[in-house]
Amino acid sequence: MAEVRHASVVWNGGLTDGSGMITYVSSGVVARLPVTWASRTSAHDGKTSPEELLAAAHASCFSMALSSRLAKNGTPATQLDVKAEVTFDNASGGWKVTTSRITVSGDVPGIDAATFERLAEDAKDNCPISQALKGNVELLVSASLRSA
Repeated sequence: MAEVRHASVVWNGGLTDGSGMITYVSSGVVARLPVTWASRTSAHDGKTSPEELLAAAHASCFSMALSSRLAKNGTPATQLDVKAEVTFDNASGGWKVTTSRITVSGDVPGIDAATFERLAEDAKDNCPISQALKGNVELLVSASLRSA
């Protein structure tokens, strides 16, 4: 059965002089997150942006995908540290998300660096958030093994 999630936002004013509030998400774990145009295009000033939320989604999705691949390989991770950096750029004459760059380092007993990197590439290509972005956003991953 399909799972449906939702988020609600209230926006007041115009694009550049207005502001919004993410008022609720279906899990209830976050609410009242302020968002503005300026938080997307300059300093965040304590406000979030769709791109920051996309980075969180991509990092968590990738973490689960890589964890699954490592377990299926017989080399479950002790710990994975994942960071996703989403770039929002106006270089082509219109604002768009251009890249999502994932950096992962891991403690994975019994694996070699080449296998870790191969599984990280596969997780980058195939996690559901990557699949949603594929063809529209450049997806990059840099993987390093802390211990083997």
